Amino acid sequence: MEDETGIVEVLAEAVKKARKGLGLSQEDLALEAGLDRTYVSQVERGTRNCTIIVLARLARALKTTPDRLLVPQRKGRA
Repeated sequence: MEDETGIVEVLAEAVKKARKGLGLSQEDLALEAGLDRTYVSQVERGTRNCTIIVLARLARALKTTPDRLLVPQRKGRA
């Protein structure tokens, strides 16, 4: 199933940025969210379309809210 909305990529970028901002490895995030590290890797690469429940678990582990993980990040201006 193709993601025509781009939301999977938005989530991928937000999860990776938030995880790195907290100084967590993928393994750390996976343990905190009750997921497998490979699942977190797939989310961050945009190859996994996660459920709302997993989104909530990731948000909680990243100390944020699900809606913040779904907002496109602004790119820096040149």
